[in-house]
Amino acid sequence: MTKQKVVIITGGGRGIGAATATLFADNGYAICINYKNNSQAAESLAERIKDKGGKCITVQADVSCEQDVERLFTTVDIELGQLSILINNAGILKQQSRLEQMNAQRINEILINNVTSYFICSREAVKRMSTKNGGLGGVIVNVSSGAARSGSPNEYIDYAASKGAIDTLTKGLSLEVADEGIRVNCVRPGLIHTDMHADGGEPDRIERLKDLIPLKRGGFPIEVAEAIFWLASEKSSFSTGNFLDLAGGL
Repeated sequence: MTKQKVVIITGGGRGIGAATATLFADNGYAICINYKNNSQAAESLAERIKDKGGKCITVQADVSCEQDVERLFTTVDIELGQLSILINNAGILKQQSRLEQMNAQRINEILINNVTSYFICSREAVKRMSTKNGGLGGVIVNVSSGAARSGSPNEYIDYAASKGAIDTLTKGLSLEVADEGIRVNCVRPGLIHTDMHADGGEPDRIERLKDLIPLKRGGFPIEVAEAIFWLASEKSSFSTGNFLDLAGGL
């Protein structure tokens, strides 16, 4: 019998993370849904997965905090077993603003939540996956953003810059661990129908911008989840350090 693969999805309680957790569970993976604050969303999703016969746990952890990350991964070690896949998905967005109105507190909060979190989660994953450490190999998929390419002027260039850092992390780490059985790839979603636009102060942002998208619509979380799933599966076994843009041609 093939051993059940274990997946950690950070920020897994809503939006792209929730769609990804559901897709992996439907395909027989054991899931850890990480969340920071919204326990209700995470627990509700976990119950739906378990009701369908899936194996799923939830772990509250602020993945920008080193001690929380270590606790998250140790909990998975104990409750689910050997980690196979890490989906770095957690991130935050602040109100739309020009740079001249941003203060250091806002910028640092964006960077620690969107960049530091990916670094320390990836570190813990590599410790467990690397064949040099006695691991069995594995996959890391980072969720970046089309903002890394556009820069998001007049809205949130701090968020865009944080996602540019994730693109660089993806490339550098993929080369660092390529001969240790670990693949590292990245998805860059564009305008996707999630609650994040409301976090930025404009819930209907996609409606305003959809005519700029060649496909003339926003994307849906499941469309991003399908790309994440492919990059994490053996169907992409010769892909590392690569990017899938999911932005409708934008």
